[in-house]
Amino acid sequence: MILSRLSILNFKNIEQADLEFSSKMNFFLGNNGMGKSNLLDAVYYLSFCKSYTHIVDSQNIRHGQDFFILQGFYDRGGTPEEIYCGIKRGQKKRFKRNKKEYERLSDHIGFMPLVMVAPSDSELIRDGSEERRKFIDLVISQFDKTYLDKLIRYNNALSQRNSLLKQEVRDAVLYEIWEEQMAENARFIYESRDSFLKEFIPVFQRFYDLISGGNEQVRLEYDSHLAKGSLIPQLEEVRGRDLILGYTTRGVHKDDLEMSLGEYPMKRIGSQGQCKTFLVALKLAQFEFLKLHGSTTPVLLLDDLFDKLDAERVARIVELVSGDSFGQIFITDTNREYLDEIVRKTGNDYHIYSVDKGKFTRI
Repeated sequence: MILSRLSILNFKNIEQADLEFSSKMNFFLGNNGMGKSNLLDAVYYLSFCKSYTHIVDSQNIRHGQDFFILQGFYDRGGTPEEIYCGIKRGQKKRFKRNKKEYERLSDHIGFMPLVMVAPSDSELIRDGSEERRKFIDLVISQFDKTYLDKLIRYNNALSQRNSLLKQEVRDAVLYEIWEEQMAENARFIYESRDSFLKEFIPVFQRFYDLISGGNEQVRLEYDSHLAKGSLIPQLEEVRGRDLILGYTTRGVHKDDLEMSLGEYPMKRIGSQGQCKTFLVALKLAQFEFLKLHGSTTPVLLLDDLFDKLDAERVARIVELVSGDSFGQIFITDTNREYLDEIVRKTGNDYHIYSVDKGKFTRI
């Protein structure tokens, strides 16, 4: 899949931009805070119907304006596709494919597969299990619509059970209705996550070894209540405690992906470079998995990729992304040193833009 052209109006600090892109490498150079990351976020928005930074839609509108518009023009396996998003303050988000509006935004997820590496990815290691579940869900949902539907159904049933708990309802029959729905969808979600991770983890470890030089031992381990069996008896067992707490303590919404360096948690002992290597390996493995299981090659967005990495790890990443395994790539940086090295390895198929205060100039 190739994003050939992008039109932006009033998105974050970008007042207006109309950009054409190379089918291979696209570089954006500029100081911090100039709009490089906002450009990548606009591309991300057109794939996932939301910002990568998790902020509410209205906060993406440029200061002093009432709306923003994004239009992306793609080549998807030889078929032209136009994706449109428009948001006006106080009104419903409008998302269209080839001028036809989506009834459900979830129907768009996975149609324009994309992988993004950004500084905020450190939350995957540093923060709670919710961030790691989101990562797993994001990968699987891009190629498995049934999984996304089951996840939505599970979360709805979970919300209903939590509502009963907060109201201190004690009627067992009411709980059983929602617990059965949770259990039915949870089994599918658990098996999908387990199957995905069994294939994903060796790919992740291979990328980590390639970037680190193979001198460090890392592990990913999947932890889930469903590994102990059916969810229904577990929910019955903790119902009394959940009534006291006011929320549900068992289920796939508590799953985690444990990240280790050697025998210890990565977030506790990993250096900045090791944590960055871990995250880049995760995302490159995500790219390879989606490329293998999807219907088109994902777009790869690399925001501030080289920060916190030593020269040897940078060189190995440059070698990786310069190869033929990747499709269209967008890279931001504050200087040309690494970009010139990538250009030298990939040849002439590239565009370079200078970014200053939300304005883009082709170099």
